[in-house]
Amino acid sequence: MPTSAADRTAVAGLLGRSPRGEFQVVVRDDDGIPRVIVNAPLLDDGTPMPTRFWLVGALDRQLVGRLEGAGGVRRAEAEIDPELIADSHRRYAAERDADLPEEHDGPVPSGGVGGTRRGVKCLHAHYAWFLAGGDDPVGAWVADHLDEVRHR
Repeated sequence: MPTSAADRTAVAGLLGRSPRGEFQVVVRDDDGIPRVIVNAPLLDDGTPMPTRFWLVGALDRQLVGRLEGAGGVRRAEAEIDPELIADSHRRYAAERDADLPEEHDGPVPSGGVGGTRRGVKCLHAHYAWFLAGGDDPVGAWVADHLDEVRHR
């Protein structure tokens, strides 16, 4: 299903630039504004795109940024079983890679959530996948801890 012109404009405004590849809005707020997009595994020029789910909602990005700034990445890694994190990276990569065009024979995305091979790099990417329905223990951890930073 092609992305509407309205969604392209909305996402470009949220990102501050035009997306460089195909995407679909998969989560919206109550007013219909995009919160999460799902990216094609390759950008328009064929460059691999490791980040399948992208957090674009302004408030979401702000709150998760505050959580990261308060040491959230280290805390999440310390509080979540490393094997659960590794498993989420494997499942994310498999889902993303399943969307590669069958005829593609060039470079492919690598890593798991947000291109990470192990551990946690970006709470935004984990939370985006979680909001989109992904079984991501780090994204669930983020959801459970956002109230800590909501009023800072």
